[in-house]
Amino acid sequence: MITDELIIEEAVRLVKEGVSVTLPVNGNSMLPFIIGGKESVILQPPGLVTVGDVVLAWVENRRYVVHRIIRIDGENITLMGDGNIAGTEHCPLSGIRAKATHVVDDKGRRRYLYTKWRMRASRLWRILCPFRRYILAIYKRV
Repeated sequence: MITDELIIEEAVRLVKEGVSVTLPVNGNSMLPFIIGGKESVILQPPGLVTVGDVVLAWVENRRYVVHRIIRIDGENITLMGDGNIAGTEHCPLSGIRAKATHVVDDKGRRRYLYTKWRMRASRLWRILCPFRRYILAIYKRV
């Protein structure tokens, strides 16, 4: 039986070999910037990562997540999903397996994740963290 974890591990292996991989995203943890079940991310080797990057990471030695880096403290990385209202994940720098560079919607359109507009929007979204619960509730109803 092929599990999600086996698929992700194969994607990680391909990324290590330099192959660009498109991986479907599930869940609501990256709303409103990535819509789970409708969009995918294009993964590349992580290279140098910075705060604000969306990455595929092996967190807390138990699971993979596609979340945004919110803090780098030496070798320690803190991540949080854009759609999360609380809670963070942690991993060492070596836990970053890939960097998401684009989002692909269900019509095949690609959007680069690191345009000036998207980076400003993600920084503003981070500042709005105390209000995300209300904004996301409205977003999900619309």
